[in-house]
Amino acid sequence: MNKKNHQEKKPKEQDIDLTETADEAEISEETQDAEETKAAETEHIDSNDDQSAKIEALEKELQNEKDKYMRLFAEFDNFRKRTSKEKTEAYGDATAKTISELLPVIDNFDRALDTPCSDENFKKGIDMIFTQMKDIFAKIGVTEIDALQKPFDPNLHNAIKQAESDELEADTVCEVFQKGYKLGDRIIRHSMVSVTI
Repeated sequence: MNKKNHQEKKPKEQDIDLTETADEAEISEETQDAEETKAAETEHIDSNDDQSAKIEALEKELQNEKDKYMRLFAEFDNFRKRTSKEKTEAYGDATAKTISELLPVIDNFDRALDTPCSDENFKKGIDMIFTQMKDIFAKIGVTEIDALQKPFDPNLHNAIKQAESDELEADTVCEVFQKGYKLGDRIIRHSMVSVTI
């Protein structure tokens, strides 16, 4: 009997061991599941952090590109305005220089018309050429500075002589020696005048 009891006891011990092993396996599985869940959550959090960091980096890069674009646009706009202004000034300078070279010709035509001439056809031809030159100047925008009997203006007139006059007030142009011309607001040549004192 002793042997039987002993044999009967052994299987019970094995049953207990198997039950304990199954319980341990269940606990081990639960622990493993918990660890996996925790790892997945950590991975998800890390993934969210990575995405947030990427979004921030992309937004920063976009802002930098916008800044570069705005600077480049402003530089181009300034370049365009500067170039346009330089073109306008260059055109005005070239036109003024050309007109200033032609003014002695106009002066000579003016003198020729004032000189007495017995040949009326010749005088008429000179007058036609002079009129044509004045028309061309008018189309370009060149105008004669009106000086005679006007108040003296040092911006428009160049006084080379002073004269006494009972008829005109002081500082009035009483005689024009050489006509002045301007292109728009730009003075090409000042009028050479005599001014009353």
